[in-house]
Amino acid sequence: MAGNQFNFGSFVVRWVFALILVFASFNPSGYSFFHWLKSAVETQAFTPLMAFSAIVLLIGWIVYIRATITSLGFAGLVLAFAFFGTLLWMTIDWGIVPANSIEVISYIVLTLLSMVLAIGMSWSHIRRRMSGQVDVNDTDEHHE
Repeated sequence: MAGNQFNFGSFVVRWVFALILVFASFNPSGYSFFHWLKSAVETQAFTPLMAFSAIVLLIGWIVYIRATITSLGFAGLVLAFAFFGTLLWMTIDWGIVPANSIEVISYIVLTLLSMVLAIGMSWSHIRRRMSGQVDVNDTDEHHE
């Protein structure tokens, strides 16, 4: 089935949506749902649009987190965070990323979180490509 083909573009689409989800929820720029909510709590100006936005973000987080936990499992999550954590540590240790720039490190950590979510959303496809093994969750086969 051509519609079920997984490729690098498929991964990038999942990653772009994960980036949007993560950075819309929180980012150091001050323009995020977190900052919007914080301002609304301070001014007591909670709106229906804010409630709707919260639900949309919550749906996105649940979809990504559930897929990531299901496909990677606990050990996979630990390995993914360890991989990206040590990658960040190396870039700081080598002087590529300044250790004293909390904002830069925050952007990198948020980007790495989006990578973990995108890998989690894509892992079943990647594993199938690498090993030829199919998950029991895969329902691509149509029985007639």
